[in-house]
Amino acid sequence: MTRVLVVEDDPQLVRALVINMQARQYGVDAAPDGATALRLAAARQPDVVLLDLGLPDMDGTDVIKALRGWTKVPILVLSARQASDEKVAALNAGADDYITKPFSMDELLARLRAAVRRTEPVPLTPETTLVTTEDFTIDLLAKKAIRAGRDVRLTPTEWHLLEILVCNPGRLITQKHLLQEVWGASQSNKTNYLRVYMAQLRRKLEADPAHPRYLITEPGMGYRFES
Repeated sequence: MTRVLVVEDDPQLVRALVINMQARQYGVDAAPDGATALRLAAARQPDVVLLDLGLPDMDGTDVIKALRGWTKVPILVLSARQASDEKVAALNAGADDYITKPFSMDELLARLRAAVRRTEPVPLTPETTLVTTEDFTIDLLAKKAIRAGRDVRLTPTEWHLLEILVCNPGRLITQKHLLQEVWGASQSNKTNYLRVYMAQLRRKLEADPAHPRYLITEPGMGYRFES
């Protein structure tokens, strides 16, 4: 059973989320504030976190940062904040998706399913399990990136994006294809998501993120991985 942690201080919304997710066989825990959320996350080890940014005891972005200190669990932000800089801040902190309130339950559940899929293992043939460059190594089977002998901590969304690119070396992957594969068809125009996540991947993997050697942008078209 997929376990979801709902972090939200609106009791009516929590009730609606719990009813809809339990009806679809999800296990659900709910936290009304950030401190409870962090305690429950450690105790219950959820598969997905749904997180409101406007919590009574701390900002949701701080919850994201705290979770990212020890877990790669997918984090979907649910927020009434619509400003672009708010979204970018949440994504930069480690969120995997951003859903603006009010939202339809169908859309939320579709994004939830997509987040869970991103964490599922993909069958690979032995010859495609290891991608090695001069600066880092990608182990597709173990879902690990290694740089300078150390594991690079990647979120599920960062990993999924990187996985698509390294499995297609030298090939241009369009923005639309990446957005549909990683975030779902409804997000195929959110190119700002790609800019944020590619910048994060470059900071973590490239020797000179401002002049990337491996994660290449084709302006207006998409991205390529050059080994």
